[in-house]
Amino acid sequence: MTPSPPQKKRFICTKTYFNSKTMFARTVRQISGVARNSRMQGCAACLRRQFGIKPVEHKRFPLRYLGQPSPFTHPHLLKADEVTPGLTQTEYALRRHKLMSLVRQKAETLGSSEQAVIVLSNPTYYMTNDIPFPFHQNTNFLYLCGFQEPDSILLLHSHPGSSLASHRAVLFVPRRDRSRELWDGPRSGVDGAVALTGVEEAHNTEDFRNYVQKFKEEGCTVWYDQESVAHPKLHQDYLEPLVRVKSSSENRIQPVRTLIQSLRLVKSAAEVRLLTTAAGITSEAFINTMASSKVPVEESYLYAKFDFECRAGGADFLAYPPVVAGGNRSNVLHYVKNNQTIKDGEMVLLDGGCEYFGYVSDVTRTWPINGRFTGPQSELYQAVLDVQKSCLSLCMPGITLDGIYAYMLALISKKLSELGIANAGSKQLDVYKGARKLCPHHVGHYLGMDVHDTPDMPRSVPLQPGMVLTIEPGIYIPEDEMSVPQKFRGLGVRIEDDVLVTEEGPVVLSASCPKELLDIQEICLRS
Repeated sequence: MTPSPPQKKRFICTKTYFNSKTMFARTVRQISGVARNSRMQGCAACLRRQFGIKPVEHKRFPLRYLGQPSPFTHPHLLKADEVTPGLTQTEYALRRHKLMSLVRQKAETLGSSEQAVIVLSNPTYYMTNDIPFPFHQNTNFLYLCGFQEPDSILLLHSHPGSSLASHRAVLFVPRRDRSRELWDGPRSGVDGAVALTGVEEAHNTEDFRNYVQKFKEEGCTVWYDQESVAHPKLHQDYLEPLVRVKSSSENRIQPVRTLIQSLRLVKSAAEVRLLTTAAGITSEAFINTMASSKVPVEESYLYAKFDFECRAGGADFLAYPPVVAGGNRSNVLHYVKNNQTIKDGEMVLLDGGCEYFGYVSDVTRTWPINGRFTGPQSELYQAVLDVQKSCLSLCMPGITLDGIYAYMLALISKKLSELGIANAGSKQLDVYKGARKLCPHHVGHYLGMDVHDTPDMPRSVPLQPGMVLTIEPGIYIPEDEMSVPQKFRGLGVRIEDDVLVTEEGPVVLSASCPKELLDIQEICLRS
């Protein structure tokens, strides 16, 4: 998915690192082998010591269906100690511990002895009346506990006077309700929530009203995102009174979203495995969608084919509405109507990805619908491909996305001159303006549980091993762009891959998705 336009830089210390000795290999098989033996990432405060998180004590599962898959009901998806597929109770506990370590560091400047972190789930959204959209959890909430039901609250409460990040994790979850469960499906309840997630205790959501009273005291700092409320009704029912009290207090409410995102920015070995699988499913879906190309073809058909192939490959659903843009429509960056006919001689730009157990992919390919690039199409395509390969090679520790973006603009400027689209004798500033005009978006974005992951983390942050990002240069020439030679008008090309940053260099997670001219033509001609 195309990143947003470049924004004004903001500085932030990310407080995260990845085990520098981890040796990620360049193939999916090697990545999986190394990941099994890799430690999870830790925050900077822990460089002087190792986390000593013991495996979470096993709690007996209720012998019934819960509000999400469990090892008891879905042994084909989850191992005995997993909260969500691929992620154990211990990993979730470590995430909470690292967050509370960051909170404790920040709290030292506030002078408070007690900390309460409050994170809300998402609500259920409705498309009309009582017809709900498929539920999608608040990813910050999901990252910390793995609980997938709406109308829930996670509380991390520090132990006053204790050392380091000692805390208690408490979930507040919807009450079991036989009538609602008849319509909406089973709920986990307090016993299921504790057994599944490994938190210390759980209560019904309405019981949070009693807990929140103690956080009004002056000595307690509340960490809660009041400026970006995830669940308006829970906020109104339980947190508005607390916000009012704290707004007149010297110990004001502190935002926690940026701290969580600083942890999410660097992926653990388990997260890398999930992202690798998502990218692999997407790559195979692209191959099968290319192979089903025909003349003419409806954009809606390619949309449906790609969606089917992702789900058939094991994905939960698409990560976002895909762009399936034929011909001149490829110059509309977020074109999602997908309701036109793609004609003989036109290219199609498909920007799509899937979600696999909470982690997403984001890949773009452009190909000729009849299987053969025309001369101008191949020239423009090869120019973008050359730029993309060069940018991928820069995805190494210490480089920034902003730095790669500046490099991309320089390369596009050079390619435009070589193609005769820009005047080689023009001033450098004018050439750069031309590059920004024909590629108005950034070179990429962070990737993880969200497509545009960790949006509060600026692109000026130096890349670290364990970060995953997209690299997606493009050149877009609308058919009414009279300053460009006619043969290129109406053509739009973007090529996007998902890449893992490692000490040894970039690992392209979507490498199995073809992008060379001859490879694409060979696949398309299968149909």
